Amino acid sequence: MAVLVCGGAGYIGSHINKQLHKEGHETVVLDNLVYGHREAVKWGAFEQGDLKNTEDIERVFQKYSIEAVFHFAAFAYVGESVTEPEKYYYNNVANTLNLLKIMKKYDCKKIIFSSTCATYGEPEVIPITEELPQNPINPYGMSKLMVEKILMDYHNAYGIQFAVLRYFNAAGADPEGELGESHQPETHLIPLVLDAAAGKRPDIKVFGTDYDTPDGSCVRDYIHVYDLATAHLLALHHLEKGGESDFFNLGNEKGTSVLEVVEAVRKVTGKEFKATLTDRRPGDPAKLVGSSRKAKRVLLWKPVYEDIEEIVRHAWNWHENAEY
Repeated sequence: MAVLVCGGAGYIGSHINKQLHKEGHETVVLDNLVYGHREAVKWGAFEQGDLKNTEDIERVFQKYSIEAVFHFAAFAYVGESVTEPEKYYYNNVANTLNLLKIMKKYDCKKIIFSSTCATYGEPEVIPITEELPQNPINPYGMSKLMVEKILMDYHNAYGIQFAVLRYFNAAGADPEGELGESHQPETHLIPLVLDAAAGKRPDIKVFGTDYDTPDGSCVRDYIHVYDLATAHLLALHHLEKGGESDFFNLGNEKGTSVLEVVEAVRKVTGKEFKATLTDRRPGDPAKLVGSSRKAKRVLLWKPVYEDIEEIVRHAWNWHENAEY
């Protein structure tokens, strides 16, 4: 029996693939390599294909005996989703229906889905719990929420078991230095600041310094990608033991401001670089911090790398020796 990792050549999927392998699972990565990196698939089998083509999915299910699916194959640029919503609804929603169709056909009943805190929109309460209303403010968040609703319907109608994991800000890199974060284009704060520290960009822009936060810059919840991967394995164990299909936030419950990230990078790298203070970006909430109490209680999950400097240190170690 094998575990299928859709989007397993991407940042988070590749880390989960490694953890699954270390735990003794046979893995199959299915990725179209539009944003993923073939070099990141260092464990298990690799099949190049696209979820928009049901024949690509079926080929994998015919070739391997798939017992569970991890689904990371999605477009995730918020700004692009606003200007090109069609791209996001086809890729993130319609293609997931293709995957579920083939899962049904081959009687594969377990799926762990990569969702996002963007399904909550601009929350009125901090920290964000799973019970808060979900009101996405962009097509990316809406596409993820649509899949969450679809999974509930497939669970009720066809017996598909699911665990939906709503991430906050994934960050860091493999502590052993084998994997890391590389997006084209890069939009995540920590790798952008590391690029500034490495001299690959002239500065790092800090959007807004007049928010209602301790230092005036936006506060976000950064969760180490290793801890994300651990949570996914625990979610699989939960389903294998007959646990209820459910939704879980994944964050470290600590808010770190943009200026604090900048200082952490300066401290870890020992390098000086320019931070340019500029105007707010439209749509940026002042503070987004999640509650992970449910994941800790139900999945028995416990983050290991919660300190921002440790997260930055692992990212920098990989950044300096990046293979892709």
